[in-house]
Amino acid sequence: MKRILVVDDDRETCEFLTEILSTEGWSVEATQSAEGALALLDREPFDCVLADLNLNEPRTGLDVLKAFKDRSPRTEVILITGFGTLEAAIEALREGAFDVISKPFTVEDVRATVRRALHPREPTPGEDLLESALKPYEASGLIGRTPQMIELYKEIARVAPTPSTVLIVGESGTGKELIARAIHQHSPRASRPFVAVNCGALTETLLEAELFGHMRGSFTGAVADKKGLFEEAHGGTIFLDEISETTPALQVKLLRVLQEGEIRRVGETRTRRVDVRVIAATNRHLEEEVKAGRFREDLYYRLSVVTLRVPPLRERREDIPLLAAYFLRRALQRTERTLAFSPAALETLMAYSWPGNVRELENSIEYAVIHARGGLITPEDLPERVRAAMPHLTRARTSMTLEAQLFHDLPSLDELERRYLLYVLEAVKGNRSRAAEILGIDRRTLYRMAERFGIPLERASADS
Repeated sequence: MKRILVVDDDRETCEFLTEILSTEGWSVEATQSAEGALALLDREPFDCVLADLNLNEPRTGLDVLKAFKDRSPRTEVILITGFGTLEAAIEALREGAFDVISKPFTVEDVRATVRRALHPREPTPGEDLLESALKPYEASGLIGRTPQMIELYKEIARVAPTPSTVLIVGESGTGKELIARAIHQHSPRASRPFVAVNCGALTETLLEAELFGHMRGSFTGAVADKKGLFEEAHGGTIFLDEISETTPALQVKLLRVLQEGEIRRVGETRTRRVDVRVIAATNRHLEEEVKAGRFREDLYYRLSVVTLRVPPLRERREDIPLLAAYFLRRALQRTERTLAFSPAALETLMAYSWPGNVRELENSIEYAVIHARGGLITPEDLPERVRAAMPHLTRARTSMTLEAQLFHDLPSLDELERRYLLYVLEAVKGNRSRAAEILGIDRRTLYRMAERFGIPLERASADS
């Protein structure tokens, strides 16, 4: 049976925490002083300590934390603070606290945090298989074994040895640049430069100068002759990302490069020969852009000799565990921690639609690593938008939030009425007519209630 120690100078808080933790089947002891906690430390071991930061005595919860980390390093310590400041949280976590809970807290906050602190580090089923499955993907960073990705790999293998231009089509965040790099790395040009440029990040003038170079004095700020990216990529590959963002005037110049293999620096009259393979990418439907007159048809056909479509993540959900394991391992390389996904966390990742695709998944895993406190990443460690994909988690969070706002400290009826009024006003975005309707009172009574509780209705939004 897991043993828990509660340390709080308030007797009622000790009794309350003892009661709610005991219902989980844990053995709970309580003391109202740091001295009592240290005496118990010498007598028997504990798996987890829940200590108030401010004990109204010379010793604080931080002293309890330091003592347990020094003499019982395997004991996880959770600090509770009524002053939820950044400084308090940083100091507590720096000293080795498992987590910091701010007052007011909910019953479920406490239970969930203690549960995570007590959870042993156990590999997720199949974790070892995932690790070995990742090895073939390490070189390219292209992760996936669904039929869509296998077909994509085969297309890359077919096109890489050829000199053909390639158009990569896919939503933002699907990894189009990784595919371009893979084509380059498996081509005869692999030993030469790979140069990537985002065509949507620069104005037309700056992009032209960046791509083709410029001569000294050709425009304000051109203080010297400068090579363009096409010249930098000579003998290698240039990757033109977001090609659909180029202007018609620049598209004419790009067409000349593809047809003649020539570029002209800005401000220069002579042309220069370049030997460059062009790979372009877009998240738009270029056929529609051509029909709308925003993209040159002849350039489109020059670029799309081979077109590779990158499937969005929602179309290859079976790859999510593999991708998540890959991004987790990369994130952990910057730390000294060991983490794995709980089955519930993987289920949550699989349920989300990932509008930002692989890039969003990578960022979400990094977020989870920052927020995870135990040996496992749980759904609670994932970004809120990802958790919302699981309806039962959303419902639990909603009810927990309402409990936190209304009932967490057993308020008086008067205080409960005040909190509920604030809750309703927030829910209706300050609409006084709607609030009165929900409360079953008239507008005048609503104003009297607000005045009694010191709630400034004049700052609420105008009624509709």
